[in-house]
Amino acid sequence: MTHTSRPLTIVLGVTGGIAAYKAALVLRLLTEAGHEVRVVPTEDALNMVGAATWEALSHHPIATGIFENTEAVDHVKIAQEADLVLIAPATAHTIAKITAGMADNLLTAVVLATQAPLVIVPAMHTEMWLNAATQANIATLRERGVRVMEPASGRLTGSDTGIGRLPDPEDIVTFALAQTSPGESGDLAGRRFLISAGGTHEALDPVRFLGNRSTGRQGVALAAAAARRGADVTLLAANVAADVTQDLPEGVEVVPVVSARDLHTAVLDRLADVDVLIMAAAVADYRPESQAEHKHKKTGDDGLTLRLVQNPDILKAAVAAKRDGQVIVGFAAETGDESTDALTHGKQKAARKGADLLAINEVGVDRGFGDTPNYVTVVRPDGNVVTEGGGSKADVAGVLLDSIASELS
Repeated sequence: MTHTSRPLTIVLGVTGGIAAYKAALVLRLLTEAGHEVRVVPTEDALNMVGAATWEALSHHPIATGIFENTEAVDHVKIAQEADLVLIAPATAHTIAKITAGMADNLLTAVVLATQAPLVIVPAMHTEMWLNAATQANIATLRERGVRVMEPASGRLTGSDTGIGRLPDPEDIVTFALAQTSPGESGDLAGRRFLISAGGTHEALDPVRFLGNRSTGRQGVALAAAAARRGADVTLLAANVAADVTQDLPEGVEVVPVVSARDLHTAVLDRLADVDVLIMAAAVADYRPESQAEHKHKKTGDDGLTLRLVQNPDILKAAVAAKRDGQVIVGFAAETGDESTDALTHGKQKAARKGADLLAINEVGVDRGFGDTPNYVTVVRPDGNVVTEGGGSKADVAGVLLDSIASELS
C-alpha cells in the first residue's frame, strides 16, 4: 500500500452498487493509515450499507443531500477541505451525472466544488461498463484529468462473471493514495517505462525499404501520458517524424531505431532495467534476405523477385526474459478476413505471445494508423477482456495506462 508523508483529509463517496459493502474496508484501511475520512454516500448507497456503519467507522455524521446542515454549506466546506475525493464504487448513473456537471446530491455537489484530485472506481455489470455511453463518459472524465481505476474481472451479481467487478480494497487504496503522494506527479511516479513506437523499415537497397503505415502517434501518446503521470520514460522511436515527437514532455528519452533487428537489440538491452514494456511499434514480420549494395534497376519487362526471411519476435523474446514484477504489454494491429474477425485474431495472438496485456486494434487504410481515431480491446493471454475504449490516441493511452497502473498495484 502507498503511504503519504502526512495525514490526508479524504472524501469517500459511495454510490448505490452492490459492491458498496467493500467500501467499508476501503474506509477502514484509510483510517488505519492515519487519514481523516468523511464518507458521503448517495441515498441509494444507504440501501446497501446503512448510515450507522459509515458513522461508526468514520466518526463523522452522514448526510446525502445538499439541504442537510445548510448553515455549514456542507458541499462547499467538505469540498474545500478535501485533499482527495475517492468514489468507490462509482455506478454508471453517478459517473454520467459527474460527466454532465450535475449537482443534485451532496456527493455530486462536492465533486463539482472541489479542487482536489478526483479518483473514480467504477463497478457495474459488464454490459453497462462496455456500453458506449459509459465508455464516452469515462473518456471525457479522463480528458478532464480524473483518474479512473479500471474495474476488475470476476464474479458479478448473480451467476454472471466478467469485467465490472470492484477491485480489491487494498488495490483501491494504493491507487488512490498514489494521486496525492508529495513529490510525485501521478500514479506512475517512480516507474520506469520502455515504449516502442512507429514502424520498422527493412532495407531492400540503399534507397528502398519495406515498411508499414504506422506513424508512431499512438506510442508517442503513451509516452507523453506515462511521463505526465510521473513515469520515467524511454521511447524507442522507429522512423517517427520529428513533428510527432516534438511535444513530448521534458525528460522523455527518445532513442531512434530503424529496423526490427535494431528494435530487438534496443528492447533486450534495456528490458532488465524497466518496470513496464509497451510494444506499440508496428514491427515488420519479414525482411529481405539480403540488402542490395546498389539501387535495384528496372530492366526490361521482368518483375523483381524478393526472398524474405522472418524477423525476430521481439514481444515473445521479452516475455521469455521477463523478471518478476514487470508488466509487458503488446499491441496487435489486426484486420479481419473471410473466416475470422480482428478480435479473434488478436486473442489468438495473445495466447501465442504470453504478454501480461495485449491491446487489440483493428486497422486499415482509414482507421488506426496516423492522425485518426483508434479503438482497443485489452485482453489477457487467456483471452479475457480487461477493458476496451477508444477515441483519440490520448484517450486510448489513458485506457491502457489505467490498466497498467492496476497491474502494477
